[in-house]
Amino acid sequence: MKDAENPTIYLKDYTPPAWLVEDVHLTFRLAPEATRVVSKIRFVPNPATADRRFFLEGEELKLISARIDGVEVKPEVTAEGLTCAVPDDAFTWEAEVEISPATNTALEGLYMSNGMYSTQCEAQGFRKITYYPDRPDVMSVFTVRIESDLPVLLSNGNKVAEGNGFAEWHDPWPKPAYLFALVAGELLNLPGSFTTRSGREVELNVWVRKGDEDKCDFAMEALKKSMTWDEEVYGREYDLDIFNIVAVDDFNMGAMENKGLNIFNSSAVLASPETATDANFERIEAIIAHEYFHNWTGNRITCRDWFQLCLKEGLTVFRDAQFTADMRSEPVKRISDVLDLRGRQFREDGGPLAHPVRPESFQEINNFYTATVYEKGAEVIGMLKRLVGDEAYGRALDLYFERHDGQACTIEDWLKVFEDATGRDLTQFKLWYSQAGTPKVTMTDDWADGTYTLHLKQTLRPTPETAEKKPQVIPFAIGLLDPSGEEVVPTTLLEFTEAEQSFTFEGLAERPIPSPLRGFSAPVILQREVTNADRAFLLAHDTDPFNRWEAGRQLAKSALIGMIDGGQSPDPAYLDGLQRLVTDESLDPAFRALCLGLPSEDDLAQSFVDMGRTPDPQAIWQGRQEMRAALAEVLSADLPRLYAAHRVPGPYSPEAGPAGKRALTGALLSLITLRDQGDTARAQYAAADNMTEQLGALSSLLAADLGSLELGLFADQWAHERLVMDKWFMVQVAHARPDQAAPVAHSLTERADFTMTNPNRFRAVFGALAMNQAGFHHASGAGYQLMADWLMKLDPVNPQTTARMCSAFQTWRRYDADRQGMMQEQLERIAGLKELSRDTGEMVGRILSA
Repeated sequence: MKDAENPTIYLKDYTPPAWLVEDVHLTFRLAPEATRVVSKIRFVPNPATADRRFFLEGEELKLISARIDGVEVKPEVTAEGLTCAVPDDAFTWEAEVEISPATNTALEGLYMSNGMYSTQCEAQGFRKITYYPDRPDVMSVFTVRIESDLPVLLSNGNKVAEGNGFAEWHDPWPKPAYLFALVAGELLNLPGSFTTRSGREVELNVWVRKGDEDKCDFAMEALKKSMTWDEEVYGREYDLDIFNIVAVDDFNMGAMENKGLNIFNSSAVLASPETATDANFERIEAIIAHEYFHNWTGNRITCRDWFQLCLKEGLTVFRDAQFTADMRSEPVKRISDVLDLRGRQFREDGGPLAHPVRPESFQEINNFYTATVYEKGAEVIGMLKRLVGDEAYGRALDLYFERHDGQACTIEDWLKVFEDATGRDLTQFKLWYSQAGTPKVTMTDDWADGTYTLHLKQTLRPTPETAEKKPQVIPFAIGLLDPSGEEVVPTTLLEFTEAEQSFTFEGLAERPIPSPLRGFSAPVILQREVTNADRAFLLAHDTDPFNRWEAGRQLAKSALIGMIDGGQSPDPAYLDGLQRLVTDESLDPAFRALCLGLPSEDDLAQSFVDMGRTPDPQAIWQGRQEMRAALAEVLSADLPRLYAAHRVPGPYSPEAGPAGKRALTGALLSLITLRDQGDTARAQYAAADNMTEQLGALSSLLAADLGSLELGLFADQWAHERLVMDKWFMVQVAHARPDQAAPVAHSLTERADFTMTNPNRFRAVFGALAMNQAGFHHASGAGYQLMADWLMKLDPVNPQTTARMCSAFQTWRRYDADRQGMMQEQLERIAGLKELSRDTGEMVGRILSA
C-alpha cells in the first residue's frame, strides 16, 4: 500500500481538540444488518485552542440525517468522516446512521457473535458506530437507550430505566468514546455483590451464553478479590452501582475495560476444573484484575492521545502483576514475567518492530498494542518504584489520583507527579519512554585488599527513531556471597546512570561471588564472563529466587549450545545441580517446575545470533530433545518417587499450592514418558478429573511421538466445548515434529470446526505453528507458505488479527540465506495484495525493512 494511502501520524503534531463534548445521548435500534444509531451530542468550544474546524470521525456508516440545533444540515462526507459548517459557540449535533453488525467480521465497533451484539471500541472502533470526535482526550457523560426484543440489554454506567423492548443506561463519569460498550443478547448471569469500604453496595454480574453458566464462579471470585485488593493496596474504591462482565466468543483481544461493562474474550472468563487448566485459571484471575484495575488507571484517568497508551497499560500491567504475586507466588510470578518479556518483548526490541515504550509515530494504532507498550511499560513502572521506594511510590500514586482524576494525561504528567512527591529529577529516567531497544550491560569486577569493585558499562543499539542513544537510569540490584554460600552483602540497589560506572564494596574477608541483577531489577541483557562452576554455586546457594533460577537457566543454555554447536555431552554440572534442586523438598514445587524447563528454541536461536553465528532450527530442536533425554536419565531414580509424592489428592482447587504441585508433576511426567513408553501418562489421562492433568498427559504423549488414541478420545469427549477444542487444535501443532508441523496445521484447517473468523481458533493453529520454531522454520519452507496463505485470506476479514500474526516473520533476518529468501518471498506476497489493510500493510512493511 502506498504511503499516501496510509499517512504517518506523529506525536509532535498533537493539537488539542477544537470542540469538547458536554453530553452524549445515543439510541440504538438493533437489527442485524440495519441497526440505526441516533446520536445527540452537545458540543462546546475548547478554550485551549482557537481552532474551530469541525470534523467527526466515521467509517463504514450510512448517514441518514444530520441536524444542528434542530435544523437539518448536509455535511461533506468522506470515507474517514464528515465536516460541516457549525456555529461559533455551543451547539447540539444530531445524526442518524445505519450500520450492519452482522457483516462486521473485523470485530471493531458494533458486531455480532453467535447471535449476540457486542462492541469493541478501543482504539478507534467507535467511529464505526456513529460520527464522533473519536480521540481519547474528548471525554463526556453518556446516556444510552437500547431498543430490541432481546432479553438482556447492557451498556456503561447504571441502569436508569427499562421496559418492554428497551433499556436505558447512564454513566455519570466522563469517558472517551473508546470506553463505550453495548451488549445485547440471550444471556444468563451469575449474580454477586460487593460492599465497598465506604459502604456502597455494588451489584456484580458475569453474563454468558446458555450452557456456560457453570463456568463463571471463579471469575466472580477473582473480581471480588480484585476489588478488595485495589482498596487495600492502592486505596481505590469502585464508583458505580453495578459492575458487569460479559463473555464473548469472537473477540480480538483478551478483554476490554469499558466503564462498568467489561467485555471479555470467553477464554478469559469461562473456567471449570474439567475444561480449564491451572494456567487458564491464573490467566483469568490476572485478566479480570487487569480490566478491573483500569477503572482508575485507564478510565478515571485516561491517556491524552494514543501515543500515551503505555500510561494506562504499563501501569495497569504492573498492578495486575503485583496482584498475582500477592495471590500466588512472588518469585514464580517474577520468573514467569521475565520469561514472557524475554520471549516476546526482547525479540521485538531486537528486530524491525522495535519502538519506544511511547512511540513517536504510527500509521495504525492497533499495531502498537505490543509487548513493548504493555510488558516493558510495566517494567518501567517497576523500576520507578524500586528507585523511589515503596512509601514514596504510594505517596506519588495518591497524588496522581488526586491531581488527575477525570483527565486525559501524558507521560509528562505521570513523571511530574513523582518529581513533586519525591523531589527527584526524572529527566534521565524519562529516556526509558523514548529510546527503543534493550540495553546491554557489560559487567566486570576486581578484587584487592578486601575491596570488591564492580564495573558496569551500558550500550543501546541504534534504531530508526534515535541513532545515538544516551545512558539510561538502570536500577541494578546486587548481592554478594562468600565461598561458603553465606550472604555477606544483602541485596543492594545501585543507581547505574552513566555509560560506564564503578561501585565498590569494602571490608570483605574473601573474594565474593556476585549475584547481579537480582529480581531482574531492570529489563536489560546482562553480559559477563562467568564460569559454569560459579553458575552451579549460585544455583545451589543464591538467596535470591530469581537469580537461583537464572543460574540454572544459564547453565542449561551453556550446556545446550555446547551440544548443538560442538557435539558435546550434556554438562554434568548442570545435570547434577538440577537434580539437587528438583529433589529439594524445601523449595516451592512451582519454582522447581520452572527450573525443569529448558531455554526455548527462540532463546537459543538468539544466543547463536549474539555469538555471531547463524542458528540452525533443526539442530536446536534436536539438541533440546537430547537434553530432555539426558535429564530423564539422570533423574530416572527420582522421577517416579517425586511424581507420586506430589500428586494432588481430593477435589480440584486452582489455588497456588495445588497448582504448583500439578506444575511439578506435569514437568516430571514429560520426562517419565521418555522412559516408560507413555504408560504413566496414559494412566494419568485415563484417571484425570481435571483438564490440567488430562491435557498434561496428552501433551507428554504427543511430545514423545505417542498419544494418537488419546488424541481421538479427547476430540470425542470435548467436541461440544469450543474452548477445550482450541486446546486440542493447539497441542497437535505445538508438539508436532519439525517436518510435520505445517502438514498437521494444514490438515486441521480442513476440518469443519476450523474457522478463521474466530480469533481463538485461528490462533490455536497458527499461533502454535509460529511457536513451533523448528516446524515453522523447516527447511522446506512449508510453514512460511502456509502462514502467508492464511494471513492473505484473513486480512480482508479481520485485519487486527492478521497484522499481529505477521510478527511470526519478524526474526527472518537471523536465519540462513535460503530461509531468508523464502520468508521474504512470502512477505512480499502479502505486501502485494491489492486491498491490503492498513494494519497488515504497516506491519509487513516494517518487517521487510529489516
